[in-house]
Amino acid sequence: MTEIGYTLSSEEHGPNDLVEHAGRAEEAGFDFLSISDHYHPWVSAQGHSPFVWGTLGGVAHATEEVDVGVGVSAPIMRMHPAIYAQAAATAAAMFEDREFFFGVGTGENLNEHVLGDHWPEHAVRMEMLEEAVEVIRKLWTGEQVSHRGPHYTVENARLFTLPEEPPKICVSAVGERAARTAAEFGDGFWAVGPQETVQTWEEEGGEGPRFCQLSACVAETEEAAVETVHERWPNTALPGELSQILPTTAHFEQATSMVTEEDIAEGSTITGPDVQPHIDSIQGAIDAGYDHVYVHQVGDDQEALFDLYEEEVLPSFS
Repeated sequence: MTEIGYTLSSEEHGPNDLVEHAGRAEEAGFDFLSISDHYHPWVSAQGHSPFVWGTLGGVAHATEEVDVGVGVSAPIMRMHPAIYAQAAATAAAMFEDREFFFGVGTGENLNEHVLGDHWPEHAVRMEMLEEAVEVIRKLWTGEQVSHRGPHYTVENARLFTLPEEPPKICVSAVGERAARTAAEFGDGFWAVGPQETVQTWEEEGGEGPRFCQLSACVAETEEAAVETVHERWPNTALPGELSQILPTTAHFEQATSMVTEEDIAEGSTITGPDVQPHIDSIQGAIDAGYDHVYVHQVGDDQEALFDLYEEEVLPSFS
């Protein structure tokens, strides 16, 4: 059965608001939550970027039954994978008797270059990610670990706080080559937008949960929704690999200055008050092969999405 989730958007909301949204999403009937892990927002109009691992502690205590995932972290540069292993293990231990999903990917220059490290090409980052996941899994055994690889060193490290079961590590991939690699070492698959790469992942032997994020803006009118997305989430319309290589919010703002409201209206974001486009988009992701579909409401008015989904959308999939 497909599970329908809600996005805790760290780029648009502070930590206390995110905790409040988590509790409201559980009340509305969402099956799971996904929270983003970034150092910066894409554009300054989004306004936030709290530390996800601190925020998750509040989410754990504000909710009771809803499953939670981080979608996605890049455990390759900004923090050493040994620290990610501890952070994710602690978070998973706080969600006792619930699923905690650890989404991982190769990241974006915007967030990962902040310590001054060189931003390598994608093939190298995927190699780093595979080794990082190896380090994380070694530490999740609870044994003392020493590791000396091409990218990471760990010496006499041991995690003492662990969940009863290690979280599933769901690997993000955009292109087919990345999807094939993700199938080799991931416990699941993570994507933004219903991409056919999940089919490549499955054909290559990938198994586990398959996550897909959809973006939406529920507002009183279609025009108001498009205006909000254009102001707060124009990065959704950037083509190709720009999102992976631009280094600062200023660069994103320069790039998105070319995005028009028409681009938003014709894009993949679900805009406006009508319920059917939401149902159709979720069903499209399900048909593409995803069993975890979660929705990001762009803008300040999260209650508009909660009301629509609680009353009309979620009952359509129950």
